[in-house]
Amino acid sequence: MRNASKSFAALLAALLALTPAAHAARPLITDDARLVDAKACQVESWVRSNQGSKEYWALPACNFTGNLELTFGGGRTADAEGTHTTDVVLQGKTLFKPLETNGWGIGLALGAVRHPGDGRHVGELYSYVPLSFSFLNDKVFLHTNVGVLRNTLASSTRATWGVATEAQFNERTWLIAETFKQNEGRPFFQAGVRYWVVPNRVQIDATAGNRFSSRTDERWFSIGVRLLSPAFLP
Repeated sequence: MRNASKSFAALLAALLALTPAAHAARPLITDDARLVDAKACQVESWVRSNQGSKEYWALPACNFTGNLELTFGGGRTADAEGTHTTDVVLQGKTLFKPLETNGWGIGLALGAVRHPGDGRHVGELYSYVPLSFSFLNDKVFLHTNVGVLRNTLASSTRATWGVATEAQFNERTWLIAETFKQNEGRPFFQAGVRYWVVPNRVQIDATAGNRFSSRTDERWFSIGVRLLSPAFLP
């Protein structure tokens, strides 16, 4: 047991000692034209408190080939009446042009969301194009998404979009803001901060958001943790 503890501690130290040039996507809804490092993995997890409900999410992702990031995870929502719903997400993302310092990058993401218990195998299908720009030697980023979402339950299709910015405040702290539209009605917005507890390894974040021209019934607050590994996949 003691040897196992020492081995785990040594492994954890090795993971934290290696620092690839990675940047966080969480807590943005708008995705970026970047991938987890080749042969590496990450876990994004967060809790989101809405008016009358709470969501708990965990989305592990790995880059097995160097240009294909696969995400498989999900979330669970509990409302004030005690009702629970579950979402399962499967997504693949690749890049046509990697994001470069003071340059731009573009990619494509395809995904599916399943809602167990609704009688359908897949509730939603979606795709989007992430387009990102780097400014001031990677101190400021602009991300844009344009996509489409197919709701198989309602047999409807609609366009989606998002615009987000990341700005470096100091060595470990970033400020983020975005607006996005994923469903009917007015767009949403959120703003917050992310902080690297261990640079490029362990990140925490917090955001607050709402829908434009909404009062408080659609307001939310979220806190999250993101963990990144070094390359270890075969």
